Amino acid sequence: MSESREKSALEKFLTLFTDIRSGEGVTAAILTLNIFILLTAYYIVKPVREALILVGGGAEVKSYAAAGQGLLLLGAVPLYAMLATRLPRLKLINIVTLFFAACLAGFYILAQFNVPLGIVFYLWVGIFNLMVIAQFWSFTNDIYTPDEGKRLFPLVAFGASAGAVGGSYISGVIIGPLGVYQMMLVAGGLLLVSLIVTRVADGRERRRAAKRTAIRAEAEEEPIGSEGAFKLVWTSKYLLLIAFLMLMLNWVNTTGEYILGRTVAQAAADAIRVGTAGGLSEAEYIGKFYADFFTVVNILGLVLQLFVVSRVIKYFGIRIGLLVLPIIALGAYAILAFVPILSVVRWAKTAENATDYSLQNTVRQALFLPTTREEKYKAKQAIDTFFVRAGDVFSAGLVYVGVNWLMFSTSHFAMFNFGLVIVWFIIAVLIGKRYTQMTAG
Repeated sequence: MSESREKSALEKFLTLFTDIRSGEGVTAAILTLNIFILLTAYYIVKPVREALILVGGGAEVKSYAAAGQGLLLLGAVPLYAMLATRLPRLKLINIVTLFFAACLAGFYILAQFNVPLGIVFYLWVGIFNLMVIAQFWSFTNDIYTPDEGKRLFPLVAFGASAGAVGGSYISGVIIGPLGVYQMMLVAGGLLLVSLIVTRVADGRERRRAAKRTAIRAEAEEEPIGSEGAFKLVWTSKYLLLIAFLMLMLNWVNTTGEYILGRTVAQAAADAIRVGTAGGLSEAEYIGKFYADFFTVVNILGLVLQLFVVSRVIKYFGIRIGLLVLPIIALGAYAILAFVPILSVVRWAKTAENATDYSLQNTVRQALFLPTTREEKYKAKQAIDTFFVRAGDVFSAGLVYVGVNWLMFSTSHFAMFNFGLVIVWFIIAVLIGKRYTQMTAG
């Protein structure tokens, strides 16, 4: 981008949050809006998912269904890669997004005939939210250079943080007047809006690319290469490291959520027993805790995304940014191993989750900036879906073995997580080194 012309009023405003250069503001704002819409759609269907699975199957079925998502992704990822091989990026995005929007309409119709949807819808949402968000970031990686991405991703990722907050609020407001199943139609409508926004962003960036080089604009219309998604991951040391990073990160985080839930449940039971629950039932006590917890996490994540993330990346780079969350996690689980009380667990998970949703999310998306277009669309789908869900499966296995065979206490789970974080940290160091080499010069 040229700095020869003066920045617009929008670009001057956005400079408060990241390094925006002349001509970049509108597209960055459009992409921020797009991911906001997608996350809002997801957080509108998320409570629908919870209601249907818990009423139709219960917490145990929900746990088993989470593992089932990983198995379904073994088929969904190669299918997506096949489409990516045959279609240019805009057609790929259109077809995949229209498919998910049509599914929502189909679920709504089935609900009118009282067809049980709990398990099927839960499995579907688990694939939908990962694939659509990964596809957005593939598109964003495709239109930005590594230098542009490092500067602009913090702003774009703010849209994701804001969408999570906004979607949660909107769903709470409209679910009463509209009803559970009508929420599916609202989310489907938002997906259609996102297609319009994507088309606008794509058109702007093609015109920009055409001005820089007529060749690139033509090349972007060509279909992506023919390699399989998982093969791309297994044959690239860099991509394989990212895949294991995501597996370890999600394993640690999901186990941490179990530690939190276990501690909250025990605290609620103790409060009821000694009469310090303030008149709340056990369920109400837990519900109030999580409402407050999620509010603080989301607000802290938004603040970090707006004012901290871009500065960490600007002054320290992606390589150091990758190490911040594992360092926080190391400290958190080291403390929890010896002081597993609710107040400590709460603030440890608050720091971990808020950093994960802001800085960690931004830097992991930037890792794909120096990769090929084929890797951006195919390998990223495999990593952001299957390997993320694999972390959930490993965590479920750990909890089952720890509870039923090894009789783990909360401290034991924290110690195990500490060991996992050390492996995660080493992987992050290796990725950072490779990323620096790939983007040098």
